[in-house]
Amino acid sequence: MQGPELLIILFIILLLFGAKRMPDMARSLGRSVRILKAETKNDTTKTEEQPKNPEA
Repeated sequence: MQGPELLIILFIILLLFGAKRMPDMARSLGRSVRILKAETKNDTTKTEEQPKNPEA
């Protein structure tokens, strides 16, 4: 996306939610991103393990 498109999207969000709620929304979004990064960084499950052959 280019600059004008981002400005239009931000303007629409501002109209929908109002200027007073924007800082709270940005803060919540930042927390969510931090939690997501922490969870993906701490993920220690091994995806390279081969599944066990079931006994028939």
